Amino acid sequence: MSMRRESFLAHVQERGKYETAEEAERAVRVVLALLGAHLVGTVRAELAARLPETYALILLNPLQAAEPLSPERFVRAVAAWIEGATETTALWDIGAVLSTAAAAAGVSLTREILLQLPDGYDLLFGPPQPT
Repeated sequence: MSMRRESFLAHVQERGKYETAEEAERAVRVVLALLGAHLVGTVRAELAARLPETYALILLNPLQAAEPLSPERFVRAVAAWIEGATETTALWDIGAVLSTAAAAAGVSLTREILLQLPDGYDLLFGPPQPT
């Protein structure tokens, strides 16, 4: 059963401590668009099935990545897509979105997602950590 958009967004907003839902929405769209380019087959389809429809479509029609990005390059890519972002704020955005996505996905699907990603992504799926 997929999570409703308002509920998903509220979780991201709370985890990311965003002042507005718009900020949370922007983070969700960018992070899921980049994540979608790294996932294939049933794993991507299963994650999409557990996300609100709006976000599932973003995951399934991703920004094309020529190659899998290392976690560091993923962070830089997110920073590049979000106006005014730095690598520090991008890391925060990624943690807020991916920890919410992981909660929606559940433990076993999250494990399968991580198997499709380069090493080190497990750290990005944790909630944002103040530096």
